[in-house]
Amino acid sequence: MAIGSSDASRRDALLLAMPAVFVLIWSTGFVVARYGMPHAPPFTFLCWRYALSILAFLVWVRWAGAAWPQTRAQWLHLAVTGLCMHAGYLGGVWAAVRGGIGAGTVSLIVGLQPVLTALWVAATGQGQRVLAGQWLGLALGLLGLLLVVWRKLGVGEITAFNLGCALLALVAITAGTLYQKRFLQPCDVRTANTVQLMAALAVSLPLAWLETGTVDLHPELLGAMAWSVLVLTLGGSSLLYLLVQRGAATRVSSLMYLVPPCTAVLAWWLFGEQLTPSVLTGLGLTALGVWLVVRAPQSRV
Repeated sequence: MAIGSSDASRRDALLLAMPAVFVLIWSTGFVVARYGMPHAPPFTFLCWRYALSILAFLVWVRWAGAAWPQTRAQWLHLAVTGLCMHAGYLGGVWAAVRGGIGAGTVSLIVGLQPVLTALWVAATGQGQRVLAGQWLGLALGLLGLLLVVWRKLGVGEITAFNLGCALLALVAITAGTLYQKRFLQPCDVRTANTVQLMAALAVSLPLAWLETGTVDLHPELLGAMAWSVLVLTLGGSSLLYLLVQRGAATRVSSLMYLVPPCTAVLAWWLFGEQLTPSVLTGLGLTALGVWLVVRAPQSRV
């Protein structure tokens, strides 16, 4: 009995730690993009990342004897989420960073995902109406974003192209989270990720062929690739899949509002990205705004 109780306690502790571990891992994704992008075109890098990740997952699946999805519909739903949460989200983020936007700034833009998720759930009648405090949160989040973005527009960091790529990433990760929670039946996270990555690779390959530029096998590129495959894809994406599968979409997406402050600190430490008073104020307002949006229970989705 004592052994069973100890095992249950360890399992509960792991479940409680999953959100914090996810936030830390996810925050490094923007930093890794900053390291890798000077040395390779974005979709070329991502295609190699997807291919190596698929290989790693196939070895893991084979070793563990994990079950593959049993229905054609499940394969299709996994492919759609892969297009959104890998091809669309990662493609948008990496293209934005390649276009000159800072790691902290793009993470702040994508960090508005909880606001979009909560508003979509409320607007589609899947949850409660949007309360006055939540509208206030939306306004604060947008104001915080504008404080950061407006300053960077003046120095040329943000352009129409890289801002559009970041917004594409925001829409893609939001849509993928909502779609997965609504349509996907529980299945093995390893085979699910493999199917998603296959779909992302199929869509990203033609885009990689259209890219110009060469791949420089710089140590920073090799380190970014290793971290992307072993930590971000095998670890972070698997955690995200499990969190969405276990919890409400709005609850899971609320974790994203912790990512921009973590990324901003990492980008300041590693790249010297400035944490000016306006940036810090913008980060604070956005975090407060997102918290106001997601704090009220809105849906069982």
